[in-house]
Amino acid sequence: LITREDLRGDLHTHTDASDGKNTLREMAEAAQELDYDYLAITDHSRSQTQAGGLSEEELEAQIDKIAELNEDFDGFRLLAGCEVDILEDGSLDFPDDLLAKLDLVVASVHSMFNLDEDAQTKRIIRAMENPCVHIIGHPTGRQIGQRRAFDVDMERLVDAAKGTGCIMELNANPIRLDLKDVHCRMAAEAGVKIAIS
Repeated sequence: LITREDLRGDLHTHTDASDGKNTLREMAEAAQELDYDYLAITDHSRSQTQAGGLSEEELEAQIDKIAELNEDFDGFRLLAGCEVDILEDGSLDFPDDLLAKLDLVVASVHSMFNLDEDAQTKRIIRAMENPCVHIIGHPTGRQIGQRRAFDVDMERLVDAAKGTGCIMELNANPIRLDLKDVHCRMAAEAGVKIAIS
């Protein structure tokens, strides 16, 4: 089993620029205290207004600030990223030319949870097919005790991830634990990488 000591970084974190509580520098310092080699800052994109989603201009400014902070670090790297919304049709809510400037893009579903299984699956697969997308965040959208997983064909998602090289996230936040164990095993057996965030 993977233990906390095996983790080298986190690829899905939010700062006070969206719905997190700490600054970029505070996040970097905390990551270094955990002996991480890297930390990706993936604040929400503009569609997540209730979570303080960043505008294009704010994300551009954050990319520059992360580059400045990295000049102060030795043996540690802060990655410029974003958690972008997968829209109903599978497109993303930031343009590709902006996403291409990032080190990491996590694409996640945050709305339209009631789509039927086929539509939801196609939606996520279309996002996976975008070459700017690296990781699919909390792939079933569940929140334990609050919201059930949406209907999605996990076998098709895993096949698409294998074909595109997209990484599936195990969001280890205690209210999510998404992917669940059987889906983590399914992905691993298919040779799909899993990010523990």
